[in-house]
Amino acid sequence: MQPNEKMSERIGIIGAMSVETEGLLAEMTDKKTHTVSGVTYTEGKLCGRDVVVATCGIGKVFAAICAEAMILRFEVTALLNTGVAGGLSPMLEVGDVVLADEVVQHDMNTTALGDPQGLLSGLNIIKIKTDEHLLKALCEATAALEYNSIVGAVASGDLFVTKQKTKNRLVTEFDAVACEMEGAAIGHVAYVNDIPFAVLRTISDGGDGMEYSEFVPLAAKTSVAITKEFLSRL
Repeated sequence: MQPNEKMSERIGIIGAMSVETEGLLAEMTDKKTHTVSGVTYTEGKLCGRDVVVATCGIGKVFAAICAEAMILRFEVTALLNTGVAGGLSPMLEVGDVVLADEVVQHDMNTTALGDPQGLLSGLNIIKIKTDEHLLKALCEATAALEYNSIVGAVASGDLFVTKQKTKNRLVTEFDAVACEMEGAAIGHVAYVNDIPFAVLRTISDGGDGMEYSEFVPLAAKTSVAITKEFLSRL
């Protein structure tokens, strides 16, 4: 790249499961695929935008590996984590949407050293804020498609939350409105690389897994629809 040449905008879109990304991949054009560290990355066009889409796998480590490759190998200029989550707010029902303004790793625990729960060692922060511009575009896209949504903190951890005690802790300690297993790890990688990021989640269950199998395909479809509308509005 020449000194005064501006890098074109390229959005990296990450879902943990194929059900969260297959709807996007099906509509992409000019596709080229690459495999890095066992993850398949698809470059191409979607809604008139240059994108890279990947299914990272479940959990924070897979999500972080994918996000770092998106930034360093594919040179994305922004990251969007899209998919499903468990709801923690009484304002949410299955099919509703959460747009993260902050993310937190709820299982990060160095409290034995006197730190607060969730503190990211080395960064000395607990919550990482999502990008305001991307969040605004997500809010507009969700409203245009007339989905019920709220903006709030999303808590991530390597745990499929099923116990009410855990749900209560996430709400009390972090004011979280949804829980999942990847968003905060992607946010962590974006933060240290100074890359804007956003997290879009459709509620597939009440944070206890009871409705998950039945409603995850519908929830994923909602996330795909909002992602496409979001891209068209950037």
